[in-house]
Amino acid sequence: MADHTFGPKGWTPERLGNLAGKTYVITGANAGAGFQAARILLGKGAEVVMLNRSAEKSAAAVKELKQEFGSDTRVRFIRMDLAEQASVRMAAEEVLKTVPRIDALICNAAIAQVPTRQLTPDGFETQLGTNHYGHFTLCGMLFDRIEESRGRIVVVASLGYNMGLKTIRFEDMNWDTGYGPNTAYSQSKLAQMMFAYELQDRLAAGGRTDVEVFVCHPGSSATSLISTSGSRTMRFIWWLMTKTPMVQTAEQGSYPEVMCATEEALTEQRALYGPTGARDFVGPVGMGTLNAHAHDKAVMVKLWERSEKDTGFVWAL
Repeated sequence: MADHTFGPKGWTPERLGNLAGKTYVITGANAGAGFQAARILLGKGAEVVMLNRSAEKSAAAVKELKQEFGSDTRVRFIRMDLAEQASVRMAAEEVLKTVPRIDALICNAAIAQVPTRQLTPDGFETQLGTNHYGHFTLCGMLFDRIEESRGRIVVVASLGYNMGLKTIRFEDMNWDTGYGPNTAYSQSKLAQMMFAYELQDRLAAGGRTDVEVFVCHPGSSATSLISTSGSRTMRFIWWLMTKTPMVQTAEQGSYPEVMCATEEALTEQRALYGPTGARDFVGPVGMGTLNAHAHDKAVMVKLWERSEKDTGFVWAL
């Protein structure tokens, strides 16, 4: 069902005003939708701090952005590997030391469709460990700074949450048995959404209204996600899809996260924002379809408690 809140073309960056004085922290911002989001925000005068795994790719991205917007453009990176809790904590400490305000933390980075089961250094299945646990700890460590700034947390999810088991397999979250690249990916993205919706509930219960939490997805975008971590077959199928109208550009894929980070007119937090055209893959950006299994309260609470136990990070809410 198309959302026409922002007119027939949906939300576009033309709605953005001057963002000078605002700071956005983006994970996975050296390529794909994260890079395009950084470009859009910098183009409006904002400061962007990227949290990326590769120092080399980050330096290249920063150089490219400074060439486009000028050498005094306020963009830099802090190295962080979401798959390693120690790296996340170190990066978060560095952010707290050097970034005095956070208008939005955009949890954009992800890995997808890892062909064979692997574990992170902390012993988590890689997609769950990177996409969910990494961001869980990062958001927790930066929360007070975001709250001081009356900022936002934006979780970039995926329509993959509608696939797989549509719940969390608590008895075997690391897929010791029955690993499938897509099933594990779907669980990791569902976990990210459940984290966001449970955080909304906890903030509301505690009267903490200074932080808004939004969930979005890029739709079907031509980013490097599957081409970097997917199997050869998945990469080929994806390459074929990018030649059809069912896939949009990485820049268009960044619109939902930029909207969720900046748009004042967004009032509904228990929602999923993204393209609202065919199957929510492409089309005008607005409020899409959110299926109820993504905010099953009992599962959300259990996942939160499990996430605190597994990461060793306890939120002080």
